[in-house]
Amino acid sequence: MAIERTFSMIKPDATKRNLTGKITAKLEEAGLRVIASKRVWMSRAQAEGFYAVHKDRPFFGELVETMTAGPTVVQVLEGENAILKNREVMGATNPANAAEGTIRKEFALSIGENSAHGSDAPETAAQEIAYWFSGVELVG
Repeated sequence: MAIERTFSMIKPDATKRNLTGKITAKLEEAGLRVIASKRVWMSRAQAEGFYAVHKDRPFFGELVETMTAGPTVVQVLEGENAILKNREVMGATNPANAAEGTIRKEFALSIGENSAHGSDAPETAAQEIAYWFSGVELVG
């Protein structure tokens, strides 16, 4: 199995409800290790830049509003097949479709306020990690 890194974010709906520790614990219990973490309050420009891939989608404005409504916790996770494992722990985007025990099944409020984000591929992970962290901040 390959050790890889992925990007993970605890979204404003979860940080407002003080769920940072519970969500991080689920990730760690699944065998992922946090090698970088910080709490940030995204500016509009940061949110628009981070989610630029979605700029032409109808939900882009709502997404930017949601992500700038409160602090987020951005993290880099490391472990065997970290990208897939993180996505499994998060669960389906729609919490109604998420498996029992996943972050989104337990904590999400809606499809838009779904408590967590995770990279979907190695290329995305590299881009998302570089967006929020410099190399010296990765202390695995």
